[in-house]
Amino acid sequence: MLTLPVDQISTGFFIMDKSIFNPRGQENNISSKIIVGLERVSEVFKILLWEKAKLVGLSPIQIQILIFIMYHKRELCNVSHLAREFNITKPTISDAVRILYKKGMITKDLSSIDSRSYSIRLTPSGNKIVAEIENFADPLKSQLEGFEQSNLENLFGTLSKLIYQLNRNGILTVQRTCYGCKFYDQTGKKDYCKLLDKELLNSEIRLDCFEYEENPAANKKLS
Repeated sequence: MLTLPVDQISTGFFIMDKSIFNPRGQENNISSKIIVGLERVSEVFKILLWEKAKLVGLSPIQIQILIFIMYHKRELCNVSHLAREFNITKPTISDAVRILYKKGMITKDLSSIDSRSYSIRLTPSGNKIVAEIENFADPLKSQLEGFEQSNLENLFGTLSKLIYQLNRNGILTVQRTCYGCKFYDQTGKKDYCKLLDKELLNSEIRLDCFEYEENPAANKKLS
């Protein structure tokens, strides 16, 4: 009979000793450590969001919808795009929108072209609630502000490129980062915005650019 070492995890006939989530497997693999670290940070984000949701009597996705609508262009504030933005089904978004509409926090701006289509805008009540809830992630920000600026810039540079590559590989459905924008250009290792007509520092790369326009040809890997 095969006896497995205590530091290996057995599932059926497979020994998952190289799993990302096996602490032994993480020891000499920095990528696995980073993934586990990102999972921990995502848990913190969800906890903070849930705590705020309970205080105001809304669900986490309802809070995210309200904040998104507050700061994004009209053409992005519809059920179809919100479903892609938050990677959930259109019926789930529709249910959340219906409740927000019933609570008087949003209004539906019907399209003159298609009566079935509408964009979503905030009412004064919706604006007021966003002012109360949008600080839910402040505890995360306050921790980051304790790090050296150079460390933050290096971390941001890695994250922004990771988000772009995840989108290029079809894992992340929506991104509005410079790297995928038609105004972005790269000469050598220098980043350049043709809209702003300026070279971009690493810290100036945007993850959610208001002027973003998708570049279908942006499928190269970043250097």
